Amino acid sequence: MVPSVLLVDDEKHTREGLQQALEDNYDVSLAANADEAFNLMDAQPFDVIVTDLRMPGKSGLKVIDKALALPNRPAVLMMTAYGNIETAVEAMKRGAVDFLTKPVNIERLEVLIQRALRTKTLEVEVKQLHERLDEKFNFDHIIGRSAPLQEVIDRVKLVAPSKATILVEGESGTGKELVAQAIHQASPRARGPLIAVHCAALSENLLESELFGHERGAFTGANERRIGRFESADGGTLFLDEIGEISASTQVKLLRFLETKAIERVGGSKSIELDVRLVAATNRNLEQMVKEGKFREDLFFRLNVVRIAMPPLRDRTEDIPLLLAHYLKVFADENKVPVLGLEPGAVRTLQAYGWPGNIRELRNFCENVVVLHRGGTLSEYDLDPKFRGGATAAGAEAGAAPLANPLSIEENEKRVLREALIKSRGNRTKAAELMGISRRTLHRKLAQWPELDVID
Repeated sequence: MVPSVLLVDDEKHTREGLQQALEDNYDVSLAANADEAFNLMDAQPFDVIVTDLRMPGKSGLKVIDKALALPNRPAVLMMTAYGNIETAVEAMKRGAVDFLTKPVNIERLEVLIQRALRTKTLEVEVKQLHERLDEKFNFDHIIGRSAPLQEVIDRVKLVAPSKATILVEGESGTGKELVAQAIHQASPRARGPLIAVHCAALSENLLESELFGHERGAFTGANERRIGRFESADGGTLFLDEIGEISASTQVKLLRFLETKAIERVGGSKSIELDVRLVAATNRNLEQMVKEGKFREDLFFRLNVVRIAMPPLRDRTEDIPLLLAHYLKVFADENKVPVLGLEPGAVRTLQAYGWPGNIRELRNFCENVVVLHRGGTLSEYDLDPKFRGGATAAGAEAGAAPLANPLSIEENEKRVLREALIKSRGNRTKAAELMGISRRTLHRKLAQWPELDVID
């Protein structure tokens, strides 16, 4: 698409001369004064506006004000025969991206227009990125409606605008980092950096250098100064995951920061004041670690200003169908395959499963079945045996008798199917409904076990 340029100048020969110079590369419109420019700006969007400063009636500064008040803001260049530092400063204060003096050098003008277009493109990309981030970390996109999860969301909304240090607790895979991201996005620091550090992944010496940075010569191999994650997070949020894994010496330095809001680089003596909001997470019991002497009590109290406990997936089973639907679609879109369907019996079976790996395990399950099945429908009989365990949810729905542990999975399935056929008096449709499976799945099972098909 050809970039659009609006030239605003009261001198006819100037604006027409500039039009002739630019029209091979741009869609050029002309205005003889500010009012004509206002009408054109109201009628159509422009990428760049080049305006004279001194004109009869309203000045070019008013053109800048009007342009930058538009929803789709153009880049503005100011030109004048009265070039002086005061005029340039005022134009730049109003929002002009650059300044030219008359007579206008065409090559210089084209360079400035191209620079203005690149600046405008970058601004649009940054705005779109922030919108995507806001969308990604909006509370509406933390999947689930269960009471335990809503309690977490309500607490996040309450504490996010504050400066308080937050401790997020929960089992591995429960979504602690997602909560940290949501806290950051809902805070006044949302336009600042969010820096995440996984403490357990780094050795003691490497973690200190990673967090606090180091001076040249601080240790063998420190050939130059390094800026740490704390300094990188200045003005934003630092997320320390697995905080229970940090060493005693790192605990001391972290405590000092929380007390003074300042750090020292490894090997340095200069105190560096920082504006960083700390969010820490752990899957360990820090209070028990304090009792065992493995974690500093004073640091625990500093971290535990606000505590958010993430519920395990087994405590929010009503969210499992929503999470399954979400991730099945995510991986179907990613692999460009039809969305995999789950029969009601499969959903009930997955809800009854304990999910020791929590959401991370469920996510991996969804990716696995999408890749292996590539569309279609999944019944509980298609699931890995670990999900089905002993008696299935479908068997309970069908009113089957309790199943003895010694029976094999195949014998359990046969018993459930037999009970459903007996209860439905051999009506296959009703039997399938009782089991929460499709007639197709039931027919497949009957073909596998033809001795069950004689029940009347």
